[in-house]
Amino acid sequence: MKNKRRNHAAAFKAKVALAAAKGDKTIAELANEYQVHPNQITQWKKQLLESLPEIFSRRRQNDQHEREELTAELYQQIGQLKVELDWLKKKSGIDV
Repeated sequence: MKNKRRNHAAAFKAKVALAAAKGDKTIAELANEYQVHPNQITQWKKQLLESLPEIFSRRRQNDQHEREELTAELYQQIGQLKVELDWLKKKSGIDV
């Protein structure tokens, strides 16, 4: 009879991987506690440690992207106001 594969939620994986990264308990103890194979815990821990730098760099990239969007929007508004001002000057007959 085949064993059915279990699908674990991302929160569960993160919890187990974080516990493994802390190092308070051995991988074997965690495997027994969470009923997960030790190789699986090692794999989740490796994924956690590899993805940590990305978490902090994404925030910086998002901040920079938002700043660029704001700058582009402001330049667009400046251009529109300049066109409107030139049109008003032309209609009123004021040459400055």
